Amino acid sequence: MTVAAMQPVPITLKGIGKSFEHGVKGRIHAVRDVDLTVVPGELLTLLGPSGCGKTTTLRMIAGFEQPTVGDIHIGEKNVTGLRANERNIGFVFQNYAIFPHLSVFENVGYGLRVQQKPEEEVKRSVAEVLELVGLAGYAQQHPHQLSGGEQQRVALARAIVFKPRILLFDEPLSNLDAKLRVQMRSEIQQLQKRLGITTVYVTHDQEEAMAISDRIAVMHSGSIVQIASAEDLYDRPTNEFVARFIGRTNLFDGKIRTVTASETVVEVLGQTIAAPSMPDGLKAGDAVRVMIRPERIQLTGVGEQGIKAKVLSRTFLGEKTEYHVTVGDQIIQATLYGGSRQAAFAVGDSVQVALPADGVHLMQP
Repeated sequence: MTVAAMQPVPITLKGIGKSFEHGVKGRIHAVRDVDLTVVPGELLTLLGPSGCGKTTTLRMIAGFEQPTVGDIHIGEKNVTGLRANERNIGFVFQNYAIFPHLSVFENVGYGLRVQQKPEEEVKRSVAEVLELVGLAGYAQQHPHQLSGGEQQRVALARAIVFKPRILLFDEPLSNLDAKLRVQMRSEIQQLQKRLGITTVYVTHDQEEAMAISDRIAVMHSGSIVQIASAEDLYDRPTNEFVARFIGRTNLFDGKIRTVTASETVVEVLGQTIAAPSMPDGLKAGDAVRVMIRPERIQLTGVGEQGIKAKVLSRTFLGEKTEYHVTVGDQIIQATLYGGSRQAAFAVGDSVQVALPADGVHLMQP
């Protein structure tokens, strides 16, 4: 199977919404007014907590659910009214959905046989895709003879064997152990790039999303609240929900003192910081939320510059040590890496906390 066999196409969602009647809760809006464009060849992840609408959105792209409002385009074609088997998609399910009584060969070739492809084409295509996913020689094995990772590869092979226009993943790694999840997410990413196929991936795992995605669409209460690269979501979230959902963070109340073209001076925790960012619509005198990630917090001993604090807890995690320190009634998370163990602080120690300006990000309150 060659890259040229799969010409990437865009996926476009225009004003997509999905609602239904619940016997107890009344009208439920699972997805609200979603506008989204997945560019050709991109791997975009829908990320969010349970119940945020990400799987419903994916199922509407696939054709397993019909939107209440809005349109879905795959390439230039409006597929909103088409059934799933008319959209030429590959779908990898959370539970793999492979047939236990069929061999690997028959599982992978099942869709081609349904399409009544010639037997020689079935044999050739299945052999090519099994080699592509690292299962050459497994054709006659049955699912009960395979590991979880191998079953995942069978599901992936079956999804791409008929050269779909787009590829969709619904929490595909949730049934694997932590070590295998890391291995498989790398394999999925490499295969997607090799094929160049436009892909939408659903997960609630932030690390998984950050590891594999070109862009991530964070969903909350049925809506997309931010679409960006992993780096931008982590360093420059647009709101508090994204800041808290992506990684660990510290959030403080602050007040804007002055604003210039290059910096915003903000008062936080009793000190002033010249931050490089400035939220739209805010001005001097306004309240602001101040975000700083734990690894950007600097801890030093008494006598150094900073804010006086006391160590509340210390957790050693090998390559890093995580601290909780208190400043008045405020608890601050700090992470120190590597050689910083040589200057480790104990619970109860007095320390100084510094907030470097280049690690501070300002958001609307």
